[in-house]
Amino acid sequence: MTAPSSSPLLELSGVGMRFGRSTVLQDVGLRLFSGEVHALMGQNGAGKSTLIKVLTGVVAPTAGEMRLGDRSGWPGSPLQSQQQGISTVYQEVNLCPNLTVAENIFAGRYPRHGWWQGGRIDWAATREQAQRLLARVGLDIDVTRRLSEYPVAIQQLVAIARALGIDARVLILDEPTSSLDDDEVQGLFEVLRRLRDEGLAILFVTHFLDQVYALADRITVLRNGRWIGEWPTPELPAQALIEAMVGRELGPASAGPTAGAAGGEQAPALLQAEGLGRTGSIQPTDLAIRPGEVLGIAGLLGAGRTELARLLFGLDRPDAGVLRVQGEVMRFSNPVDAIAHGLAMCPEERKTEGIFADLSVRENIAIALQAMRGMGQPLSLAEQREMAERYIALLGIRTPGPETPVGLLSGGNQQKVIIARWLATAPRLLILDEPTRGIDVAAKQEIMDQILRLAAQGMAVVFISSEMSEVVRVSHRILVLRDRRPIGELPAGSSEDAVYEMIANEHA
Repeated sequence: MTAPSSSPLLELSGVGMRFGRSTVLQDVGLRLFSGEVHALMGQNGAGKSTLIKVLTGVVAPTAGEMRLGDRSGWPGSPLQSQQQGISTVYQEVNLCPNLTVAENIFAGRYPRHGWWQGGRIDWAATREQAQRLLARVGLDIDVTRRLSEYPVAIQQLVAIARALGIDARVLILDEPTSSLDDDEVQGLFEVLRRLRDEGLAILFVTHFLDQVYALADRITVLRNGRWIGEWPTPELPAQALIEAMVGRELGPASAGPTAGAAGGEQAPALLQAEGLGRTGSIQPTDLAIRPGEVLGIAGLLGAGRTELARLLFGLDRPDAGVLRVQGEVMRFSNPVDAIAHGLAMCPEERKTEGIFADLSVRENIAIALQAMRGMGQPLSLAEQREMAERYIALLGIRTPGPETPVGLLSGGNQQKVIIARWLATAPRLLILDEPTRGIDVAAKQEIMDQILRLAAQGMAVVFISSEMSEVVRVSHRILVLRDRRPIGELPAGSSEDAVYEMIANEHA
């Protein structure tokens, strides 16, 4: 490894950013050295994405200074950022799948015949230079083939090759491994180590702790838009990193369960997964959930919680393992199959995947039951109104009436409408993915109370939340995930710190 320079190649100091009345960055600093991989860590909402936008000229900061080499000042646009030698590769490959590999690498800056403006594209030089850039990232592929003909791992390396083509001095990688399997991740890391050793400064943003310790030389932590600290990686153990991210020391794990599932620990499993997994999504996972039980799924962002929920509900199809419902092997082709067997799911993205904003509260509640019955058995308007009014009262949905467009309600009441929609189908198992995200404290309390009431009535609930306090409060058991794989299970009554310790100690 090339020793990093004594002074940083890029330095940010006192960075502040406001959107309206909201402060999203305050007094943030960052130092990047040539010949280093630097991990930028923080929980969801810590300010990482905003800092990258500031650094790459997407938005202008409201305070702070930036120095790159011997030059001071902020880039006024992403183009200026690239011209200064800063290149970014995002989680979603931002290329054109219908163009060839060579065209993607040089789109907007093709080699041309002659020096004059508008000279013809030199396709031979384009292909030759593309091959040369790909060789830097260890690829030897046909650059005349369309990008869409190659797998995601190859596309990610093509994106890095394009970034290197602008004579990058700083390479920013925002969640580059989110769509890669283990072998592909290791291949990418070999490339990044080689680029580091060539003197490139690499900023690596990830939620995978193992990857931080496998690749990064230095770590910076943000929390709630503030700079918490910078450490050489060997000086910041996993537990200390998590403590820096969550903002407190981890205490000792608490004792065993304080409550049991209404159905009893010996009740047969309603749903059971045996080695259930999907390549590039989540590694083989075992779980069982019984009637009257709340199974919490815990883990840091990127741990694989939503990916597991999608497999259980048939949104994604597993390529490993078996799923059983009441002992019978199931192969859900889609969510309709899951619904027919008594499963229901409230998705993480409420506004884009949950509500139909222009439809009324009544229509939003009735739509899942109508789908189950089919168009041959339409719900009458009277049935829909009775159903809507019943769940408005049951869940305490605050609305002027059942005909109010659901998009006009608060986030918490929108979430209650989605829960009502699925309760109307009388499910045996309800999967809740981030049901309290973006809603006020009172609404969170009401939803968690409702979850416990449903379990007491015999319903099985899978509960996923980024708020660890919520997971430990409502769960009879907690399945802990890390880096898209299960690492253990905790009983009811476990503390937040017990979950964090399990995540941290798995690395030890």
